[in-house]
Amino acid sequence: MTSGSGTPAVTSPVPRPVWESVLGSDPDAVVSQSLAWRDALFASQRYQDVSLLYELPTGARVILPMARRRPPPPWAAPTGSWPGPWGVGGPICEGGRISEAEAAAVLADVAQRGLLSVHIQLRHGDDSAWARAAQRFRATRHGCHVLDLDGGFGEVWQHRFRGTARTAIRKAERSGLDIEVDRSGRLLPVFSDLYEKSIQRWAAMQHEPLWLSRWRTLRATPAAMMAAVAWSFGDNCAVWLARSAGVPVAGLIVPRHGPYVKYWGGAMNKDRAAPVRANEYLHRLVIEDACEQGYRYYEMGHSRPSSPLAAFKEKLGATLQVSHALQAERLPIHAAVEMSREMAKRMIGFRDV
Repeated sequence: MTSGSGTPAVTSPVPRPVWESVLGSDPDAVVSQSLAWRDALFASQRYQDVSLLYELPTGARVILPMARRRPPPPWAAPTGSWPGPWGVGGPICEGGRISEAEAAAVLADVAQRGLLSVHIQLRHGDDSAWARAAQRFRATRHGCHVLDLDGGFGEVWQHRFRGTARTAIRKAERSGLDIEVDRSGRLLPVFSDLYEKSIQRWAAMQHEPLWLSRWRTLRATPAAMMAAVAWSFGDNCAVWLARSAGVPVAGLIVPRHGPYVKYWGGAMNKDRAAPVRANEYLHRLVIEDACEQGYRYYEMGHSRPSSPLAAFKEKLGATLQVSHALQAERLPIHAAVEMSREMAKRMIGFRDV
């Protein structure tokens, strides 16, 4: 712990009881800021917990979830909140709100820690004070689709789903789909088989070699990561599966925490799922269940504006919420990685979809 006159006291890593206390007081905390998500991330031992607890002179407490990849030495390893595929970390604030001056004190401490590279993905709707206070960080805008469940499923169905979504769901209801929901992880192997079919489809759509698409996708979201999330969340992580004529055609992985249900993973056999509108039907059932259980939001994740994926989410009533990522580096690693990625895309004729 470090402290000084007018500066925050800092503890790292954050003690579990403190995380639980601050998290419970933050009404805007999302699924990926939960203790269950943190436990899943560190279950593989691939990352080191370098989370930071700030106790500010004002009395406010802020947690910044942070992880660093093993085994490079600390000064040579990028640090993320959260790293890569683990998504939104970002500050967890006692009471849910913080002033710009308090945010500036936290970010100033992060910036002076001598880290090779630090990436902070802020949650949607949590940008104002943090983005204004981020003088030493490069801020980039992202979009996150969120469906407001206020008013219950009847309100969502009638006033937020578009007519095309309701038509698709009615068709699915006549298609004789069988639906199974599992909260033990038992259906993960079935989901993984559908995920492989999705990877093949994505590779073709993106004009990307299948081996490269498979390596890139499974490196970001391996089966072990899905299993860790299912194990860590327990009953609060559901695998929803649709079968047509006994054959699995579509699946969703849906963890939940606080006011949020999170659409984290989706996969399908499009040739069999699309004609019976299995994907829309699964989302409809997840949303109805979330409403019945008293959840307030269905977080559908990041997607490129105007993309087919964004259009699908908006058809189900989700709206695009702005979020920011903050990046600080001692060396221009991010720019080099992005340049290499763009060069590789041009070489293979990659198409964003």
